[in-house]
Amino acid sequence: MSAIQSMMPPVRYADVNGIRMAYYEAGPEGEGVPLVFCHGFPELAFSWRHQVKAMSDAGRWVIAPDQRGYGLTDRPDDVESYALENLCADLIALLDHKGIEKAIFVGHDWGGFVVWYMGIRHPNRVAGVIGLNTPFHERAPADPIEIMRKRLGERMYIVHFQVPGEADAVLNGDARKAMEFFMKRPLDAVGADVGAGFATERKEGDPSAFALVDFLQAYDPAFDPRPRFLTEEEMEAFVQTYERTGFTGGINWYRNFTKNWKASEGLEHLVRAPSLMIMAEKDAVLPPSSADGMERLIPDLEKTLVTGSGHWTQQEEPEQVNRIMLEWLERRFPL
Repeated sequence: MSAIQSMMPPVRYADVNGIRMAYYEAGPEGEGVPLVFCHGFPELAFSWRHQVKAMSDAGRWVIAPDQRGYGLTDRPDDVESYALENLCADLIALLDHKGIEKAIFVGHDWGGFVVWYMGIRHPNRVAGVIGLNTPFHERAPADPIEIMRKRLGERMYIVHFQVPGEADAVLNGDARKAMEFFMKRPLDAVGADVGAGFATERKEGDPSAFALVDFLQAYDPAFDPRPRFLTEEEMEAFVQTYERTGFTGGINWYRNFTKNWKASEGLEHLVRAPSLMIMAEKDAVLPPSSADGMERLIPDLEKTLVTGSGHWTQQEEPEQVNRIMLEWLERRFPL
């Protein structure tokens, strides 16, 4: 039995928004406001295994999909089908499939973008939002790819991902190496300055910041001193999945940054649902400082910090994350 089969509920499927979506469901179906967990890149619904168990054990109804392009869910070829509007429409269709009026959406990394966007595009279907690591910002004043290119350089991974096929070839060429590179704790989990993340300002002539593909090409897992947070069985679940699917589906989400920015013109950038922002102390890409000012855009917002965690917060520090979520849910959405 694989780790996914042993650590997650049985997989289910739904035909939603033109794709077949795989999802995992636990807890008292049909009771209370459900939690919908939205994963990031390069992750899976399996990334929420600790939360699925803790929340369902606490009497919460939980649903965790493999989102478009990932895992057991369909991976369309059309890049534009991965635009944020479609990612949100997938979740609306999943709610419709389950007969759910409103849900609490929980998102990490790219899933965080999705759940905040749900709050502004589909507020009537959103009871609450929990964001991990990923902040909610005002609409960028210009194309975000051009802003990142100027500020962080041509090889910055989101900018580099815009080049068709190039990053895909590197990641797809060795899924095990890629997952070993990604799924590690920070080397110094205590006392180190994580920096400004995407707000970094390079000096002219400096190399690109966050040049992920270049780092990965030079990476040798045998000489990586960073500690693991996955067991061997958990690592195999990710590796075997990405060896089968490749990474292109997830990379295609990034290839819609400009389209998403254009599509957001005219939308009110306010999230009015009760919201919780969970920040990670040692996330070098999305540091706690990246969440500064969110209160202006989310009137009913609480913020809290998970200590000692890098970017993969719900997997690195599941007990902290579960405790924070359950305490907030008990206050804001009591059973």
